[in-house]
Amino acid sequence: MIPRHTLDLFIQHVKEKAQDPSFKYADWFLKYHLEIVEQIALEACDLYDSVDRDFVQLLCWLHDYGALTSGSNEHHATLTEGRMALLDIGFSKAIIDTALASVKTIDAADPASLQDAPIEVKIVSSADAASHYVGPFYRLWWHENPDKSVAQLIDDNLKKSQRDWNRKMILPEFKEAFLARKAAIDEQSGLFPNKYF
Repeated sequence: MIPRHTLDLFIQHVKEKAQDPSFKYADWFLKYHLEIVEQIALEACDLYDSVDRDFVQLLCWLHDYGALTSGSNEHHATLTEGRMALLDIGFSKAIIDTALASVKTIDAADPASLQDAPIEVKIVSSADAASHYVGPFYRLWWHENPDKSVAQLIDDNLKKSQRDWNRKMILPEFKEAFLARKAAIDEQSGLFPNKYF
């Protein structure tokens, strides 16, 4: 069981890091990614029995920790610097090991390993993918890559959408809820319908 006070301290820690002006995504990452992942994941907890909501919430705030601390190997930074942050805040070694193993599964985005993962891991992996269909996520790629051609940017977004949908969004309830949003991104990425009326 995760002590609520410890979890709240970690969430506050991540929020502060996400808003640090030295973080390259400080102007959008908290509001348009982490908070959306958390909301989607916590709403999804109500769809399943016996879900550890606190562990889901921990994974929401931990899964991209490496992005906040490293410009290069985000996965490695999540596992190393994330471990140190969790230890400093007071999480038990058992919770830290389980959480980091869970993030490793999410980062691998291997549908086979995700199928065998606990429901909490499936929820956060699916919520992470789903969050990209909410808000300005795909448009931000264009803003951050002004040197790419329009064709490259469109192709990048389509590939990202396909990876998220096919590899990370593992739960069918998510696919049902986010199908229309995915269709809109697909259309914006050049996969036009045969008819519009």
